[in-house]
Amino acid sequence: MSLVDELKSAVTPRAALLVVGVFALQLLFITSYVGALHSPKPTDVPFGVVAPQQLSPALTERLAQLPGDPLDPRAVANEAEARDQVLNRDIDGALIVDPRGRTDTLLVASGGGKVLSATLEAMITKLEAADQRRVRTVDVAPASSQDFNGLSAFYLVIGWCVGGYICAAILAISAGSRPANRERAIIRLGVLALYSALGGLGGAIIVGPVLGALPGSVAALWGLGTLVVFAVGAATLALQAVFGIVGIGLAILLIVIAGNPSAGGAFPLPMLPPFWRAIGPYLPPGAGTWAARSIAYFKGNGMTASMVVLSVWAIVGAAVTLVMSSVRWKPEPVPVAAEVGEVRR
Repeated sequence: MSLVDELKSAVTPRAALLVVGVFALQLLFITSYVGALHSPKPTDVPFGVVAPQQLSPALTERLAQLPGDPLDPRAVANEAEARDQVLNRDIDGALIVDPRGRTDTLLVASGGGKVLSATLEAMITKLEAADQRRVRTVDVAPASSQDFNGLSAFYLVIGWCVGGYICAAILAISAGSRPANRERAIIRLGVLALYSALGGLGGAIIVGPVLGALPGSVAALWGLGTLVVFAVGAATLALQAVFGIVGIGLAILLIVIAGNPSAGGAFPLPMLPPFWRAIGPYLPPGAGTWAARSIAYFKGNGMTASMVVLSVWAIVGAAVTLVMSSVRWKPEPVPVAAEVGEVRR
């Protein structure tokens, strides 16, 4: 047999297509991560301005006209309202102008991202120095001293996401990518739900009581983790039910390649390029990271939209899995492990 014949026999067209797909995912991974994170800069950061009525319009306009549009300033009535808006995650910072002195106050929230709060402090300090004024920075939602650069929530959610799609992938690899019938689909979703609850609890305990990396309610983080794992797992099951084994690659594309760099972990959303900033809140890693930080540092404020996003992923994923399980498919090859098990019986 010639080398060409050996090659044709060893590498099937299906295997070749899968290798090409993996190669494409590899290039997309590099493009997405480097594209999102190689040059972070603030753009249209929601920012409050508290100043006397005669100064507020001019100051707000000046901040809006800064080169590169780093801020999206809006007038706020008073300091108390500015604090509430920061804690509700409506704005990421606020400048409180003191008309009677030369020291103003900058409100930040490092719990939402230490890089962003440090960037705002450096920017406002430089602007104020140009007017011979000083800035006193007040962190109204400080990140934990055990949460370096505010990354603990991000890595917690990434761990939950990884567990979700790997669990779904294992269910597919061990028993066929598409459930044979609706009962099998229900069993898979049930196993995934149990795994999600255990994974959510385990993650919440590790980052809370064990490592002390994140403050906040363990019960709330448990609930969030359960939803994140199930949402990602259900979406992966749905993609496998529709596209077969290729669905695992599509899940990696959505969750890992598109979702992780756009999650606002290493750099909060206002510091990401437009594409990643736009998609981040609607993918499980981004929605989960936002919600985890809200639980840990903002008393659960501002997380309704994220919970809705995660719930949609979970419900649609489960529904598609159940619907596709009712469609008649050609029988899939039985995995070798399953065949061996049958022979031994």
